[in-house]
Amino acid sequence: MENKLQELTRKIYNEGVEKAEQEAAVILDNARKEAAALTAKARTEAEEIVKQARANADEMLRNAQSEVRMSSKQAISAIRQQIAGLITAKVVESPVKDVISDKSFIGDIIRKALEHFNQDAALILPAADQQSLEKYFGTRLNQVLSGGVEVKFDDRIKGGFKIGPKDNSYLISFTDEDFQAFFRSFMRPRTINLLFGGE
Repeated sequence: MENKLQELTRKIYNEGVEKAEQEAAVILDNARKEAAALTAKARTEAEEIVKQARANADEMLRNAQSEVRMSSKQAISAIRQQIAGLITAKVVESPVKDVISDKSFIGDIIRKALEHFNQDAALILPAADQQSLEKYFGTRLNQVLSGGVEVKFDDRIKGGFKIGPKDNSYLISFTDEDFQAFFRSFMRPRTINLLFGGE
């Protein structure tokens, strides 16, 4: 009986070990499959992340190159404008100053401008030129003043003059800055064309 009990115990033990080994094999197989699935999923996600990172890097590179091209074009354009501006200023400033300092030329323009205002005008002249203009106009200035034209002198005007109705509703400016701005706007396209071939 003892032998049968030992044999039965051994049989139960062996069946238990065999069953445990089978269950362990199933668990181990499932674990391997799950690990393989997780590894495959991780690889796929890693590949997607790398792919997205490369796409982002490529886009950033394209944007940076585009920005550099645009910035360089703007810088070249700005340099060209500055060069043209400097040359135009040299070409325009001296002749305009010569013309504006010619009292007879300015006097003729003032007389013609006053004819169109029918003596209902305000004339603003440069304060620095007050004595020379009074000397140039002489008695004519007194005639202009007695004719009802209001004459003022302004420190802000360096050359030329401004004229308008006495009610100050508007002023027409003939200052040296105005003439220079006019001639610069006229000369700048020609200067750019001459220097850079019309680009």
